[in-house]
Amino acid sequence: MQKKILNDEMKSRINIDFDDTTLIPQLIGVNNCNLREIEGYINVEVDSNGSIINLYGKRKDCLVAKEIIEKSYIKLKNFKANNVEFNEFSIDTDIKNVISKKLKNYPLDKNMDNLTISTWKKNILPKTDGHKYYLSCLQDNDVVFCTGPAGTGKTYLAVANAINCLKDRKIEKIILSRPAVEAGEKIGFLPGDIKEKVDPYLRPIYDALYDMMPFDKVDKKIMSGEIEIAPLAFMRGRTLKNSYIIIDEAQNTTKVQMKMLLTRLGEGSKMVITGDLTQVDLPAGQISGLGHSINILKKIKGIEILKLDVSDLSLIHISEPTRQAEISYAVLC
Repeated sequence: MQKKILNDEMKSRINIDFDDTTLIPQLIGVNNCNLREIEGYINVEVDSNGSIINLYGKRKDCLVAKEIIEKSYIKLKNFKANNVEFNEFSIDTDIKNVISKKLKNYPLDKNMDNLTISTWKKNILPKTDGHKYYLSCLQDNDVVFCTGPAGTGKTYLAVANAINCLKDRKIEKIILSRPAVEAGEKIGFLPGDIKEKVDPYLRPIYDALYDMMPFDKVDKKIMSGEIEIAPLAFMRGRTLKNSYIIIDEAQNTTKVQMKMLLTRLGEGSKMVITGDLTQVDLPAGQISGLGHSINILKKIKGIEILKLDVSDLSLIHISEPTRQAEISYAVLC
């Protein structure tokens, strides 16, 4: 029975037919829970009949719902082709991805869906539109500012792209740094050498490095200087050439520190600056250098500024180069 249309403007009907009917139960969910989820986000009515899903509502709303359903169906087909087992399929992530793309109007290239970052241990495929746009920004710009909450992949994808550039010899070294606000940036009293002093503050970056490179290779490249871990204070007076610089937790830089960092960029280098402007730990009265710089530089050519959000709190597809048939998923952190 056709559902009652809520008002006169909602006259469109779109039917989606699927070739693999075995995937329909997972696609619609238990008691049609995935279809109800779509109705909760978008002003459409959805029902199913065999291999066909029917959409009722304004045409523009139906087209958005159609895109969500088709994305989910393709994902299920890939799961089936790669023998990925799961108990229950949720359409929630695809809903958020599509809605996020519509709201943000990301200028995504038609070939963005095929982007893969190759590292020494695995290939990484960004899954959300925010991740894809972020990666395109990393590849096309000398300076990228990326803000967003923890878990959206800001640091993980930046490190992945840096490793890819080092692996392909597009750069000579990777430089990693972040402000140590917890120690008041006065780390001289801490025990150990420079690496041992700043290591605790760079643990998330180390985790990403070890996730994409063998342990011995990471240690060897740190010893050779191809990967450098340095506190912000040690950037002063340097000119960083042919390097990939990642500044993590940059919301805790001061205006003076951020100016110093941005003026270190030399020929053949890239800089990625990440942070969460809702988690500033600076003393009261101090302005975040990250927020200040974004406001000043947002219209400068060659500098890209983007913001990830909760729709990018997603799973990232990782495939082992030596075991391409297997698919594993790692939560971004």
